[in-house]
Amino acid sequence: MTQVVPVEGQHALAENEGSLEFILDNQNWLWRINNLYYITDKRGQKVKFVMNDAQKRFFHGMHTRNIILKARQLGFTTFMMIFMLDAALFNSRTNCGVIAHTKDDANRLFDEKIKFAYDNLPKSLRDRFPALTDRAGQIKFPNKSKITVGSSFRGGTFQYLHISEFGKICAKYPERAREIVTGAFESVGADCVITIESTAEGRQGYFFDLCQVAEQDQLKGKELSFLDWEFFFYPWYKDTNYRLESKEPLPMRIIEYFDTLRAKHKLEFTQEQMNWYYAKEKLLGHDVKREYPTTPQEAFEQVIEGAYYSSQFRKLYENNQITSVPYEPTALVHTFWDIGFNDDNVIWFIQQIGREYRVINYYENHGEGLPFYVDKLRELSQQYGYQYGIHMAPHDIGVHEWGTGMSRLEQADQLGLHFETAPKLSIMDGIEAVRAVLPMCWFDEVHCEQGISGLQNYRKEWDDKYGVWKNRPAHDSASHCADGFRTFAVALRDIQNRMGSVVHGSFTDVEQVDVSYWC
Repeated sequence: MTQVVPVEGQHALAENEGSLEFILDNQNWLWRINNLYYITDKRGQKVKFVMNDAQKRFFHGMHTRNIILKARQLGFTTFMMIFMLDAALFNSRTNCGVIAHTKDDANRLFDEKIKFAYDNLPKSLRDRFPALTDRAGQIKFPNKSKITVGSSFRGGTFQYLHISEFGKICAKYPERAREIVTGAFESVGADCVITIESTAEGRQGYFFDLCQVAEQDQLKGKELSFLDWEFFFYPWYKDTNYRLESKEPLPMRIIEYFDTLRAKHKLEFTQEQMNWYYAKEKLLGHDVKREYPTTPQEAFEQVIEGAYYSSQFRKLYENNQITSVPYEPTALVHTFWDIGFNDDNVIWFIQQIGREYRVINYYENHGEGLPFYVDKLRELSQQYGYQYGIHMAPHDIGVHEWGTGMSRLEQADQLGLHFETAPKLSIMDGIEAVRAVLPMCWFDEVHCEQGISGLQNYRKEWDDKYGVWKNRPAHDSASHCADGFRTFAVALRDIQNRMGSVVHGSFTDVEQVDVSYWC
């Protein structure tokens, strides 16, 4: 790992430590951060900034690319504001940028963190480094260094870039997240520093993807390059403040939760830690896992705000219905499709075993014609031994064309893939149908990982102007996945009404069998 900041042990106190000459010594970066700057605490009181344990661990482990998955209230954004202010003051031509969740957050960070800390520096330092520009969002110094705080950047160059609550940006503003990755990230040199910090917001988007890759690199012990991301996870139980003396007995669900953590992850907890967690769980409910995660996997189990299937997936996780779900050779595999306008296509593979719906596989791709997906079905049949039953397409398959002059339904028939069509329901009726069937579903966590992520992240569109969720789905990367599963849910009603009907499954070059509709 590349070290990008001077890291020294605590200097012995000296008589001249309060002097301007001592402060200006660049080799005392650690001392300056812990002695020069003031912030406001949670009670609104002015206090000297001193790094907590989590911030110290990060300071000593900082890489060129850093991604922080964390519990709330650990103060990483505050630390980075102080870190950047110090870098700008004591290093010439140092350009620092901070990207916040919203414009209001950007203004607050600038006023309450950076400007407050600068205004409360010793007068001798402020006289030495007068702020040449002191307006909302930017502060400049005579040494050609500056700090800019906003909700997005493109252009310019940065030596230090910090993105606060990137998970929320990815969830609510996916286009802005893309702009940050393609624009702001590219404005930072390979040997300069990018820091991302956030709580988790669902299993989709840049923040989730970067965390997954960085965590895997860490587990493999990979030697990181300048452009590889260092993964930092700060769970709630590492903070010594998260303790509570209490005589209230813990309910069985909390005891079982900690027993599982001990058995699965070899973690140990004191009674005071468990008391504290229970108090937070009573206040936050299921959101406690997002706000105060114990493991990285747990953090991403929680679905994002505005998600349509949040309560259903909470129950699925609680009931261990997202697990290993093997293919059952005695049952047919039925496929449920979404066929998009831009060749974005998804296929869900589902078996019915008794009253359970076993979701054993998921596939998506784009930019390919129907023959490609016919070959994919054959490939999976050969690989896993699938015997197909019903192939169910959305109701509009007879209208859309695949660039051949024929409807997709007609083209599929020519290729030997005989689609049934799901009934036409409104999107909201379809969403209700999915909500009704999800409790009866068991998902294979490996083969359906991408599909599970899409369903969890299928959410309402965010109205940035009014700060509310709109009453319609967001059209993003989760849409096709959710639409394909909706094909399954709305088709069940029709299947149950037509119980006893006979359909043909599989392909023309495979021996066809008559199968009864499943219910």
